[in-house]
Amino acid sequence: MQSTGDPSVADLPDVVPREGVESDASVVERSWEEPDAFEILFHRYADDIHRYAARRLGVEAADDLMAETFVIAFQQRHRYDLARPQARPWLYGIVTNLVGQHRRAEARRLRAFSRVASTGAGDGGEALADRVVAKVGAEHSRAQLAGALAKLPARYRDVLLVIAWGDLDYAEAAEALGIPVGTVRSRLNRARTRLRDALGGADPTALHEENEETDRG
Repeated sequence: MQSTGDPSVADLPDVVPREGVESDASVVERSWEEPDAFEILFHRYADDIHRYAARRLGVEAADDLMAETFVIAFQQRHRYDLARPQARPWLYGIVTNLVGQHRRAEARRLRAFSRVASTGAGDGGEALADRVVAKVGAEHSRAQLAGALAKLPARYRDVLLVIAWGDLDYAEAAEALGIPVGTVRSRLNRARTRLRDALGGADPTALHEENEETDRG
């Protein structure tokens, strides 16, 4: 990773949270005066961000995207809204924006996986075999799902995947993508409708929707 104006997250020495469970917002605020403290967020969320990036653009790209996400976050930490105790949506918003710079690569990857899965050749699609794909099940359905995802408009795909693969709730997805919660629901509904049509009525996102309704009581 190339050097930036601020030190790279990778260059920060090991640090530990203050006594008790320190909120992400508190860590960010502390990092304004103690830059080394920012590494706490790296340890908390780097694996999740890397996994999400790998699912969207592949393992090779994920290393760079994860590193760039935290460099950008570190550089922008003074602009973080301290009223938001969790930094997870903020970080997912950054990495999703970075993925957006590679839309063609993502669509090509999904189409390639669709072709591979439809013939049953190889195991290159395992990075996609998370709960969304597992919900559909069979290999031919996985191929159909990948093809359908490739055809979704980017704004629908971002909402769908930040919820399904980033495991964000609707409010967190809205924060990550900088859109109202109502827009999240609308785009997710449209994405799910298109996926159901492509998958012959199967809905790979229903499990998350059920969890949302349960969480809201």
